[in-house]
Amino acid sequence: MKKLLCLVLGLILLLSVSGSALAVNEDVEGELVIFTSMYKEVLPMMDAALKAEFPNLTPGNEGSFFFQGGSNDLIAKIYGEMGEKRDGPLSADIIMVAEPAFALELKDYGYLQPFTFEDAENKLRFPYDKDGYWYPVRVCNMVLAYNPEAADYFAAKGVNVAKSFKDFAYDPTLKGYISMGDPMKSGTSYASIISLMDKYGEEYLDKLAANKVERASGSGAIAKLQGEGGEYGTASLMILEESILNYVQKEAAEGRDVTSVKICYPEDGVILIPSPVMIVEESLSKNCNTEAAEAVAEWFLSPEGQKLIIKANMHGVLKDMGEIPDGSVSTDELVAKDLGVDWDKAYHEREQIKKLWSEKVTQ
Repeated sequence: MKKLLCLVLGLILLLSVSGSALAVNEDVEGELVIFTSMYKEVLPMMDAALKAEFPNLTPGNEGSFFFQGGSNDLIAKIYGEMGEKRDGPLSADIIMVAEPAFALELKDYGYLQPFTFEDAENKLRFPYDKDGYWYPVRVCNMVLAYNPEAADYFAAKGVNVAKSFKDFAYDPTLKGYISMGDPMKSGTSYASIISLMDKYGEEYLDKLAANKVERASGSGAIAKLQGEGGEYGTASLMILEESILNYVQKEAAEGRDVTSVKICYPEDGVILIPSPVMIVEESLSKNCNTEAAEAVAEWFLSPEGQKLIIKANMHGVLKDMGEIPDGSVSTDELVAKDLGVDWDKAYHEREQIKKLWSEKVTQ
């Protein structure tokens, strides 16, 4: 019945606009909800752009197109809506989580609707699903960060600042002074751990545990990096590049000169995490509005949409775009240093890897 209703609604829409000369995207109507793990601070900008680009499309989540949460929180929400039989409808039309592993899983469960991004092979610089079930729409970059103003403080304690991901875990002088996001909660931290385990083995987790890594993220992690009252709790922080860029730009906009936070692009490589855009299969989507979902997904992959992604301090996915986030380095340079992530492993071994993390690091 739901598919029949979709066909009827589509026919009504087609008849209502036939013979009229509407501007691009003015004929995209109905409601739309996007599940996203993008930082909530950038969503007002995203909402404004979508409302301008699709003036007749209605935001489906309390005035916003977006329902925001951490990747693992969104995954848990989606699992809950699927139900035990993995056949329940979702309260989203588009999904934009942090890493591709969950896209592989949703494709297997039949929850995704394929769409064609024309000339994807020549346009995209990152892998995509050849069947059209997901495409990379933004790229997160895992790096290290440190506080130059704390150099003397840590030198007096004999503490080094990590210049590589290996130093971060293996340098014993950093014991008790390193921090990163929690892979049990953060999709990008989870992906990064898989990448680093593939490079250094499971021993990497043992070394993190020996160095007493703290789990913290966002502004709280940056605050410990800066220190309070001359006491610095973190010497090296594993964090997304966009988190540091967002923080520095926010502080600058408020008239503060931030010199106590600096990005270190690790000597042993960076970890690039292409985040996918996916369309929920029509009969399982919230608004049965595949036409609008395809239009919005394709807009995010257009030069205009990509410029917005870059403005939000994430890297773009198009080959012919030279723009980069303000304060970052060339995307091509990062690609050349990318350690890579085994996304098939991230999908099929998710529970085993999280169990390993829990046993080795958090217990």
